[in-house]
Amino acid sequence: MQGTSRVLVWDIPTRVFHWLLAAAFLGAWLTGDSERWRLIHVTLGYTVFGLIGFRLIWGLAGSRYARFRSFLFGPSETWAYIKAMLANRPAHYLGHNPAGALAIFGLLGLGLATAGSGIAKEYGLGGEWLEEFHEITANGMLVLVLAHIAGVMLGSLQHRENLARAMVTGYK
Repeated sequence: MQGTSRVLVWDIPTRVFHWLLAAAFLGAWLTGDSERWRLIHVTLGYTVFGLIGFRLIWGLAGSRYARFRSFLFGPSETWAYIKAMLANRPAHYLGHNPAGALAIFGLLGLGLATAGSGIAKEYGLGGEWLEEFHEITANGMLVLVLAHIAGVMLGSLQHRENLARAMVTGYK
């Protein structure tokens, strides 16, 4: 992207959401197995739930690159992008690329499932199966977070742009 101008892609609400969700999920995941930290775990779970609720609204009413319609890709386009990325020749997208979009929708879905099952557990619903579901979705979300980070690192190298910095400054 040398010789091109910087463009504001990620608005402040999207960036604040992103980093708050990352912090809340990490904190909730780290405190999940400790009775001593239970209140913090539950509070962070509600925070994740609220943040995702905000993001769902912002995905419909937010700025151009925050709107879901700006990163809706079909399965064939997503698979083609992933193959091109693995071959070190991915197309460049100003907003989310198809692999990033897949990660975002997956993280939102797993986040809702994890937070929702945790809240239901707090109200004594579901029993043992719900606890297992909660743990499976939380661990699945962690795996997807790690894949997302790896994708950001790979995409940053392939496109010679610091994607993590873009999520701090908003500019690409």
